[in-house]
Amino acid sequence: MSMIRTVIVDDSAFARKAVREMLSASPHIDVVGLARNGHDALEMVETLKPDVVTCDLLMPELDGASFVRMQMARRPVPILILTASPQDAERVLEALDAGAVDFVQKPTALANDQLLVIREELIEKVKAAGRAPVRTLSPKLEPPTIIFRPARTALKVDIVVLGVSTGGPQALRYLLPQLAADFPVPLVMVLHMPPGYTAIFAQKLAEISLLRVKEAFEGCPVQPGEALLAPAGRHLSFQRTPDGRVTVKLSIEPFKKPHRPSVDVLFQSAAEVYGARVLGVVLTGMGDDGRQGAAWIKAQGGTMLTESEDSCIIYGMPRSVVEAGLSDASMPLASMAQEISKRL
Repeated sequence: MSMIRTVIVDDSAFARKAVREMLSASPHIDVVGLARNGHDALEMVETLKPDVVTCDLLMPELDGASFVRMQMARRPVPILILTASPQDAERVLEALDAGAVDFVQKPTALANDQLLVIREELIEKVKAAGRAPVRTLSPKLEPPTIIFRPARTALKVDIVVLGVSTGGPQALRYLLPQLAADFPVPLVMVLHMPPGYTAIFAQKLAEISLLRVKEAFEGCPVQPGEALLAPAGRHLSFQRTPDGRVTVKLSIEPFKKPHRPSVDVLFQSAAEVYGARVLGVVLTGMGDDGRQGAAWIKAQGGTMLTESEDSCIIYGMPRSVVEAGLSDASMPLASMAQEISKRL
């Protein structure tokens, strides 16, 4: 793996030092520049042409979201946003809409229990961002005005379950507005996000979608026309009540999964409760969460769709499903809403 030339942008000298020390732990990352604000960063990126930029969200003069917007207009480059608090969720989502690849909670001290976990996450996300194709980095186009409706025939599917990670907020903002208000089955989604972000992201999706979008809660009914987003920090599974309804079950177990919520947990539970009448979808993201769950769906006779490499910000999760021979079809994000509707 070649060295990933990285520029760090932060108005705090302490934060610049902390991030530099964390990234320097990787033999694959070379920190080539430190910028104090967004204006300095624009000049530094122009001069140094780094592979990746890490950027603080809240800065004087030019904040993180504004820097992302201006940099993308000049020359797209993978940008990773660093944020201190979930209270800034709206600004984080604004930066992602502007073209940032992903975000990480930055440490509040150089020595604490979370530092090692944060360091590993930061390094992995910088390495993933360094592999992101430039063509996928520009802000997503507005969803087409066409709304896709399933054919008026007998349904072959009772639920759509969807997993996504890096690039997920952008992908969902593009995909969901293309689905009709009378979407005939429930849509349940897992997006890898830290706690504090999924509720407000669900609200943002609801504002632009015809579907009723909300963050799932314990005992939440699973019903057509609704899109449920798993809350960060808990796995989402399904349970069938004595009267035949399906409701949401939330749990912190299993503990060994690298992500909570886990796409694997969602997919496996869907396969167990709905059998062959499951349509699984895996979109952009790093890692392989969803591959084991896809195997459960296929074993029960269900169907799997994957986003193709040419539109993924990170072709990791879909690749793992495809290479395991578990994908029935792959297509770019621009065709996914139509394909989902066709497969129902």
